[in-house]
Amino acid sequence: MQQEQCDIAIIGGGMVGALAAALLAPTGLSIRVIEAKRPTEFSPEQPRDLRVSAISATSVALLEQAGAWERIQGMRAWPYQRLEAYEWQGFHTEFTAASVGREYLGYMVENRLIQLGLWQALAQWPNVTLDCPNGLEALRQSETSATLTLTHGQQLEARLVLACDGAESFTRQLASIGISAWDYGQQCMLISIEADQLESDMTWQQFTPQGPRAFLPLGSDQGCLVWYDQKQRIQALAKLDNDSLAEQVAAHFPTRMGNFKVLSKGSFPLRRRHANQYVKGRVVLLGDAAHTINPLAGQGVNLGFKDVAAITELVSQGVEAQLDIGSVERLARYQRRRRPDNLLMQTTMDVCYHAFSNNILPLKILRNLGLSAAQRSGPLKTRVMKYAMGL
Repeated sequence: MQQEQCDIAIIGGGMVGALAAALLAPTGLSIRVIEAKRPTEFSPEQPRDLRVSAISATSVALLEQAGAWERIQGMRAWPYQRLEAYEWQGFHTEFTAASVGREYLGYMVENRLIQLGLWQALAQWPNVTLDCPNGLEALRQSETSATLTLTHGQQLEARLVLACDGAESFTRQLASIGISAWDYGQQCMLISIEADQLESDMTWQQFTPQGPRAFLPLGSDQGCLVWYDQKQRIQALAKLDNDSLAEQVAAHFPTRMGNFKVLSKGSFPLRRRHANQYVKGRVVLLGDAAHTINPLAGQGVNLGFKDVAAITELVSQGVEAQLDIGSVERLARYQRRRRPDNLLMQTTMDVCYHAFSNNILPLKILRNLGLSAAQRSGPLKTRVMKYAMGL
């Protein structure tokens, strides 16, 4: 069998993998993106997807750099200027774009449309090959390269392998990289709604002992509700028809939506994972393959995009200096840069999760006083907001 070659093999052509390919394309390196499933093409009459990401200002800048943001906006994207977090009415923290001199805090965008916009941007690069549908079957490494056996039988030799194939990363398993993981014991339900009264410029989150209730704006008349609760509770809700589910939403969510109806729903378990190392040989983990986080603050994809920015910078510097892009020293710098930042965000989300997931009155009083104090914290609040925005 003839062995094919490329400089960089990217396993997974989703949001993180496609962004990596687009940002690395200007280096002139030959890039092969291996993806199992092609995303459904966009048409304006399609209903909103349930899988939506809150894209930070820094992530928007990376998508602009990749040549994808204009394409994404040409499909669908919804800016928001305000974010509110509270448990009891009157004790809240609100972040606004105006307070940091920005037009928006971020955008709500369907994951599929981010992927589509990036794939469209990749089409302009002759040195990037989208190999879809295809997948990874086996991996072996030498000191200078990695050899991949693909689902369709090809043998592909690469100087660098970027694992962007998600939380259950098969590439990570083949590279024998272990993870630390646990289940939060909760599930998350996403509920698409249509309403006559929505705060289209604001995303909000109300904490409850059972888990947060959140709202993501998707235009003036549609949005996505996020319901965290115990596994059994979410499973019971998933069995309801849309009208019955709407009754449950009305009973358990704040009365901020006016008259609404449920359009669709879906659910998934909440798990935390963190790879014991981000690099092994020529294999580098990015995004969910390296870390998953409680979606409490919607930071998952933004952390993955930060991973992409870091590896892009290191590889680009290596190309300019005519150095080995997969050298141990260069890849170790990626791990040193990204692992502490991801661990900090994971830990912060875990602290918030545990602080609000109980019904102990003294703690409820303390955490609500804390939210109220955060609202008046001035420079500290601004600093937190800028960090979340990636500024």
